[in-house]
Amino acid sequence: MHVLHHAAEEPIFGMEVIEELGRHGYRLSAGTLYPILHALERRGYLRSRQERAGGRIRRVYRHHAGRTGARWLLRVCGCASLFGELVRTT
Repeated sequence: MHVLHHAAEEPIFGMEVIEELGRHGYRLSAGTLYPILHALERRGYLRSRQERAGGRIRRVYRHHAGRTGARWLLRVCGCASLFGELVRTT
């Protein structure tokens, strides 16, 4: 859920996600995160593209607009308090 939340806010890339999750107490290796990102992309929750950054090419992930609505997030997390924590409403 945390990965999808950040991908809905802005494009993300693997090491950035690992660092962000680390700030929240999660410890993930690239060997754990990248299969998760690839699975989310295969299932249509994320889309990716290659981007050049600092002379390197990296894969950047972004949410799939049809999969991040409030009802979908409620169904996935199944709990209103987690929904409120993950989604900022205006």
